[in-house]
Amino acid sequence: MIARWLIYSLVVWGVCSLLPGISVKDFWTAMLVAALMGVINLFVKPLLILITLPVTIVTMGLFLFVINALMLMLASTIVNGFIIVNFWAALLASLVISIVYNFVID
Repeated sequence: MIARWLIYSLVVWGVCSLLPGISVKDFWTAMLVAALMGVINLFVKPLLILITLPVTIVTMGLFLFVINALMLMLASTIVNGFIIVNFWAALLASLVISIVYNFVID
């Protein structure tokens, strides 16, 4: 579990250094973002998936990237030093984070 947290922190830190419109102050902030994303994904994301289930079915699951982007934006409002300038940056970051994290974990 700690290894996955560190890997997610590295992925967030790397994505923030590569993509425009999203930034993280330092690696410790990325670790805080990763921990907060774990909590958000545990409690808030299932509720949003349930509420938006019809839209998710119609879009064949692509709306889950929008939900992930909203979760990143929520984390950016809570964590100082983690900045996302707009929704499109959050959507691109959520897409890249999902792909890279799943590639590294699998």
